[in-house]
Amino acid sequence: MRLLAISGSLRAGSLNTAVLQAARLLAPPGVDVDLYEGLEDLPAFNPDLDEPGTELPPLAIALRGRVSDADGLLICSPEYAHGIPGSLKNLLDWLVGSVDFAGKQVTLIAASHRSVFAQAQLAEVLRTMAARLVPDEAVVVPVPSRAVDARAIASDPQLAAILRHAITAAVQSLGGPPPVAPNDPAGNGL
Repeated sequence: MRLLAISGSLRAGSLNTAVLQAARLLAPPGVDVDLYEGLEDLPAFNPDLDEPGTELPPLAIALRGRVSDADGLLICSPEYAHGIPGSLKNLLDWLVGSVDFAGKQVTLIAASHRSVFAQAQLAEVLRTMAARLVPDEAVVVPVPSRAVDARAIASDPQLAAILRHAITAAVQSLGGPPPVAPNDPAGNGL
């Protein structure tokens, strides 16, 4: 099973990206968490380029292909000015015209309890795009500090338990068997 992980942050050392990298480390056998790294390079969305008979930009084609190939998405986004970052909204705009997006399962993850406006806005945009949100609310992984990286998140019992639960819910919602989590995060390459 493949879950495409999309961070809404372009920041080097982003907590949102670290949370998704930790999810990759914690994923049980049979679940591949694939981190999308093309957010920064996507061209600005232009509806004229998404009309029949026109060719999409190559990066938009690649994005749609990766989303199509994924069983579900994990999205972790920061909040800027009480909303989702423009770069993430741009990515979602490129997916609106994708025939493979409607009904796609999405799990929203927040790296802070303070991201309430962005998560609500993101949920509304995704529902409008006919995504299937699992669960209905964002999963919050309360990362305590910007100095924390993916390995520290995956090694923290509380944070790891939250991420494992989110992955389990995503897999089960997709009709997969309950994943068997490794007993020791060190057994998963930490």
